Amino acid sequence: MKVTKYSGELVHYEEQKLINSLKKSGADNAVAKAIVKKIEGELYEGIPSKKIYKMAFQELKSISNAHAARYNLRSALIGLGPAGFFFEKFIAKMFKEQQFQTKTNIILEGKCISHEIDVLLKSNHIVSMVECKFHSSQGAKTDVKVPMYILSRFNDLRNLEYHLFQPNEKISNCIIVTNNRFSTDAIQFGECSGLKMLSWNYPEGNAIKEIIDLHAVYPVTCLTTLSQSEKEKIMVLDCITVKDLVQNPKILTQIELSHNRIKNVMKEANQLTTNHNL
Repeated sequence: MKVTKYSGELVHYEEQKLINSLKKSGADNAVAKAIVKKIEGELYEGIPSKKIYKMAFQELKSISNAHAARYNLRSALIGLGPAGFFFEKFIAKMFKEQQFQTKTNIILEGKCISHEIDVLLKSNHIVSMVECKFHSSQGAKTDVKVPMYILSRFNDLRNLEYHLFQPNEKISNCIIVTNNRFSTDAIQFGECSGLKMLSWNYPEGNAIKEIIDLHAVYPVTCLTTLSQSEKEKIMVLDCITVKDLVQNPKILTQIELSHNRIKNVMKEANQLTTNHNL
């Protein structure tokens, strides 16, 4: 049987791939296989992968909100849009969980022109600039034009001294981050040019999806117990990650959720942050 991917490409349906994705969300092997068996009765030739994902998500949600939230992770990154401002803040928090010092939305004067930097990082006395490329569609890829353009910006800023985290610091590295995928040419050019590339699935073993799970730094947009408008309200109040919410649950009172709703949201949030490796 063939499945239609987001890009429109037809690929063979892989049962084990679906089982593995469900297990990564936290479901055990028996539950994952039961969900897949139920879904397979509704499959048809050329079914969109998006539809399979929605069916699996609903089945997971009936079992565990936290499992469904993890399964919803890639869509949750898109939920940090539409402009990508919240995605930039999320990436800063993701690096902060890895013990980096961070700053966001900095304007610096280069040799030729001024530049707005999405995120600045510092670790072991090394300062890096991070440029975020946000896509609001899951099928979109970041192509080679992006690292070519960002390299020119990096070259205009590198080797100059600035007051960044402290006086007389230089930007030594450049990292390009996207919530989707890079094209093959983009990765090839980036690696050849000395840029660091980070996407949903790259580099293998240390991509965004692995970093999020390893550090339990889930975006609030993955929560299944909040509506999209409620998520937007708490993000405006600088509650970007589920950990932010766990540390400041009173924010749910600020957006006027009922006592019972708050109880359900916090149950899901606590499960995500305490049992993320199960």
